[in-house]
Formats: sequence, C-alpha cells, structure tokens
Amino acid sequence: MIEKGLYYANDEFASMIKSVGGTWNDTKRRSIVCLIKSSKNPNIYWAIPMGNYKHRTTEQQDRIQMYLNYPENDIRSCYYHLGRTTAKSIFFISDAIPIIEKYIDEEHVGADRKHYIIKNSKLSSELERKLLRILSIENSKPNSFRQHITDVYKHLENELIK
Repeated sequence: MIEKGLYYANDEFASMIKSVGGTWNDTKRRSIVCLIKSSKNPNIYWAIPMGNYKHRTTEQQDRIQMYLNYPENDIRSCYYHLGRTTAKSIFFISDAIPIIEKYIDEEHVGADRKHYIIKNSKLSSELERKLLRILSIENSKPNSFRQHITDVYKHLENELIK
C-alpha cells in the first residue's frame, strides 16, 4: 500500500470488523484512501472511506454541509470532508478504520488507468488534520465510534504477529 493511495477493501474486511464488535454496514463497493501509516506499526494504515458527492440526495448533501459548517473546534466538523479525486468526493472521516494489506482487494485507478494517489497537498493535509482529531477522541475513549477503531486495530496487530 502507498500513503494517500486509493484502494478497495475486500469482503473479508467487513466481516473482520463485525467479528470484533464493530459496525460496518456499507454494502457498496466503496473506495478508501489509505491516508497515513500508523505511527505504532508501519504495516497498518489509517483508511478513510469515500463516496461520490453527486450520488447523495439533497437531504444527504444538506446534512453533510451542516457538519462541515460546525465551528472548527467542534469535533463534528471533522466527520466529513469534501474534495476532488476522480470526482467530487466525500470523505467519511468519522468512519476511519485501520487496515492492512491482507484486506485490500485492488487499487482504485484514475482516467489514465494508473493507481490514483492524492497529490493535492491542501486536501491531504486537511484530511490528516481531521483524521488525527478523530483518532484523538478514539485514544481518549476507546471504541467511541461505531466501527470500534481500537478493537479493529488490536485485531490487526494480532494478525500481523501470526
């Protein structure tokens, strides 16, 4: 995996999250950005699920905008981010999840048929800022988010030991 690279997770990934008590109800084949490597384990990446913003209903877009308009000091302002990748994308930062190579199905490719890597430094730095705020909440209160970030991380560490 490459930092800031876009990928697709395999079906086993959702099963693993559920096996440790997390919720992962996404039934769509959704791209994820493996934004940064874990500072504790270079084989674990922090991934953020993504979606096409234009595929959202007006109500869904309004809800996203509501969160984006919260003051920057409000953690809810970090739940989503809008940015351009191969399309106008929504990043579901509050659904951030650790992932390892085993759970990657394939690379997401751009129009040039090459692996898409986020090169926009403003986009990647804002995603990283918001992700680190989410992880800070998670560190202070493990499994705060529905996907059970802490339990998934521990599970992945154990898998890597085997």
